[in-house]
Amino acid sequence: MRIQAAALVAVAMAALSACGRTTERDRDTTASAAPAAPAASAASAVPAAVPAVPAVVSAAVPAVVFLGTSLTAGYGLDEDQAYPALIQQRIDSLGLPFRVVNAGVSGETSAGGLRRIDWLLRQPVAVLVLELGANDGLRGQEVEAMRANLQAIIERTREAHPNVAIVVAGMESPPNMGRAYTSAFRAVFPGIARANEATLIPFLLEDVAAVPELNQTDGIHPTAEGQRIVAETVWRYLGPVLERGR
Repeated sequence: MRIQAAALVAVAMAALSACGRTTERDRDTTASAAPAAPAASAASAVPAAVPAVPAVVSAAVPAVVFLGTSLTAGYGLDEDQAYPALIQQRIDSLGLPFRVVNAGVSGETSAGGLRRIDWLLRQPVAVLVLELGANDGLRGQEVEAMRANLQAIIERTREAHPNVAIVVAGMESPPNMGRAYTSAFRAVFPGIARANEATLIPFLLEDVAAVPELNQTDGIHPTAEGQRIVAETVWRYLGPVLERGR
């Protein structure tokens, strides 16, 4: 089903933040510049510090790494309200042998994710959930460059961990970029998933984008309830992957 224009704008902007929320494993000290309303301000993609490798005790447990933007970081919320934390709760309740690594950074682009991926791979990784691209689309960056960055992330991950499962989260670009650009942008995610035999989440913000009561006052980032819906969407695709890999 085609997403309404307002939802497209919300999706494209959802990865951006002037504040740059940090997670336990990732820090973002990026500068910001304010675009036109109703968008939040854009942040630089280069984090000030690389994610730390988890402690030895937990490192023996295979990780589900969420490499993403402020959507994954849970901007504006407590870390335990972000969808990766909710996924960890589901994993624990089912007794599955995985731990979640929230590698979300506000303002991240596909290029920034590529620069960070090697540090994340210094641990046993069972699944990589790739949630990148919205910032590339907002900035009108070349679609082919984004595709190449995402492909390189997947290739590096598989070089380090040959048995890793890949999950790709589909995103959208704002409609003001023009029909040709938005169409090419949209096609990247299913294309990457097919080429790499990865699992595709068609649209990460399904049933959340452009729903006022499910987004914070900025109209961009999901509320705690919105994050719970995102977690359910992610679990529909990630759950079977984890069951196969247990």
